[in-house]
Amino acid sequence: MKHPRRPARHPHLARALALLALGLALPLGGCTTAKRFMYEGFGRDAWQQPDRVVADLALAPGAKVADLGSGGGYFTFRLARAVGNSGRVYAVDVDAGMNEHVAEEAAEQGLANVTSVLAAADDPRLPERVDLVFTCNTYHHLSERVAYFTRVRERYLMPGARIAVVDFRPEVTNHSTPRETIEQELTAAGFRLEKSFDDLERQHFLVFTVVAENPEEPAR
Repeated sequence: MKHPRRPARHPHLARALALLALGLALPLGGCTTAKRFMYEGFGRDAWQQPDRVVADLALAPGAKVADLGSGGGYFTFRLARAVGNSGRVYAVDVDAGMNEHVAEEAAEQGLANVTSVLAAADDPRLPERVDLVFTCNTYHHLSERVAYFTRVRERYLMPGARIAVVDFRPEVTNHSTPRETIEQELTAAGFRLEKSFDDLERQHFLVFTVVAENPEEPAR
């Protein structure tokens, strides 16, 4: 006997993630407008609370930030306004089309403190060290994360720098990372959990700082 399928708990999120998965299957030369729509989803502001997230980061004027997996710039432009004209935000993505869009949009908005960076799958390729690496809905896409963030710590962070990770909870979607996994991996990469924000219903929001010169697992 077949049982009726239960409706999704978050139908709009499920639809948005399905579109995102389709978008990730497109070639890099695909439609940037379509990709932006897939990344931003339906009514994202309501559940993402982007202004609250940026405020919780308490960025100082003049800070240098890497928005890792910046996509269409959903957080990039907010971060750029938070650090001010004396700061710098690097919009880091492996998608050249999205990077081009972010650069054009930053110019239109008069945000001269935004620089697009074309990353490699295993390296953000930042041109200088930063005070914060921020990543939203990207952590679960990275492979060899301990080695990845060990390299980030060694090559791209200023003294006292932080890593901020926002990623979906497993009970919301399969496109997610359990909190304990994030903590274990970043601990192995030489970080410790500094703060956890519980305001986001669908996502973890964790901030880490550097604590070890010799992490449990070295970069490969």
